[in-house]
Amino acid sequence: MTACGSEDTAAPAKGGDKKTPSTAPASSASASDGRPAIELPSDLSYTFDWPMTGDKVKDAVLADSEQSVKAVDQAIVNQNALDKAYLYYYEGEAAAQTEQFIQAYVDAKARITGTYRYYNPMVQVRDGGSASLVYCEDQSKAFDMYLKDRKVNKTPVTENSYVLYTAQLRKNDKGVWVITKLLSERGHDQCRP
Repeated sequence: MTACGSEDTAAPAKGGDKKTPSTAPASSASASDGRPAIELPSDLSYTFDWPMTGDKVKDAVLADSEQSVKAVDQAIVNQNALDKAYLYYYEGEAAAQTEQFIQAYVDAKARITGTYRYYNPMVQVRDGGSASLVYCEDQSKAFDMYLKDRKVNKTPVTENSYVLYTAQLRKNDKGVWVITKLLSERGHDQCRP
């Protein structure tokens, strides 16, 4: 399991083909308007290079997607494949895949550490409360850490350190943009520097 894609360990690569994303610094969103609080350790940091578009709906999709990424990472850190925060932002197929992804970290007694960067977002909103979001993740400075000895599995930077995500979302009855489907592709030329 390794954030950067080695295949010689027990847990999956973060962003591996069945992954749901992750991540922002130490402590993040407050539990305002009924949303779950997300608290992350100080050794995890995030940069979201996706500025506001000026379109209220697209900006809401981006904001909720940022929280969904961080919520998954919180579940990994907490070693809880049924963490309520990520289940607030994922449903259906995406929730099932994310649970498996988190469980692999739990089984390996490992979590993530380091710095993640998210960039090149493209949001499309459709009639009827659905949207799609395509974005990139840079895992070149992110790694897996084994909990027993806190050993960090530092992996070399390769083209697989850059992951393209394609998410399908819908606006639920609470007004939250939840992820219903999430696909990832490592080493996509759209994400490589």
